[in-house]
Amino acid sequence: MNRTPSATGMQWRKSSYSSAQGGECVEVAEGDHGMNLRDSRNPGLGYFFFDSDEWRAFLTSAERS
Repeated sequence: MNRTPSATGMQWRKSSYSSAQGGECVEVAEGDHGMNLRDSRNPGLGYFFFDSDEWRAFLTSAERS
């Protein structure tokens, strides 16, 4: 996983678990070689890039929680 500072030109979509009341505010965008993840309330802070294997491991871990 790498943290990168810019998200120019990406098509972000908000998690269905995000709500207007705050709380879980996560957005994802598909990249050329994996997925990008950021805090939708603070998009200027950058985002995290996960390659395909890391993304699968992340989703598996999140589903168990």
